Amino acid sequence: MSKAPLMPMATAVWLVENTSLTFKQIADFCNLHEVEVQGIADGEVAKGIIGYNPIISGQLTKEEIDLSSNDNTRSLNLISDEIEIKNENKKIKKYVPLSKRQDKPDSTLWLIKQHPILKDSQIAKLVGVTKNSVSAIRNKSYWNFNNLSAKDPVAMGLFSQKDLINAISKAEKKAEKEKLNKDKSKIKP
Repeated sequence: MSKAPLMPMATAVWLVENTSLTFKQIADFCNLHEVEVQGIADGEVAKGIIGYNPIISGQLTKEEIDLSSNDNTRSLNLISDEIEIKNENKKIKKYVPLSKRQDKPDSTLWLIKQHPILKDSQIAKLVGVTKNSVSAIRNKSYWNFNNLSAKDPVAMGLFSQKDLINAISKAEKKAEKEKLNKDKSKIKP
């Protein structure tokens, strides 16, 4: 057996206490020595270790244990040697050093000056600030507005040039659509 179960010593304790498997079968399954398993049965080894049920954890089935209990030469087999770990893609907040904390408001100011066609929501998404911050910078009511200096966010590495081009093209398409809708509404009485 190349793969051991989770918590092999605790699993061996449970198997010794709750099954009629031989020491060799338990030792082979848990990657332990036969003498260790015999010591567990005698109470000399693994004192204080609580048994870990491999059936509940999904590593063995009751049928597998019964088959091996009836045939002393048969070894136990893990149901699955791969454990699924679910990874929820949650956004992890990263620490931003003091020297970099002013970069986002400076970048926001640069985007407002250089690309006024961009909406507040687009700028907020690109730079990673709130829409309220963007509108406050646009209205010059940002708490630290006097100390802001416009800096290119692409040069600072906040996002790529491709992201900026995509955002600008979306904004231009929306502006064209709005202009067409206004023209159509003027034509209709």
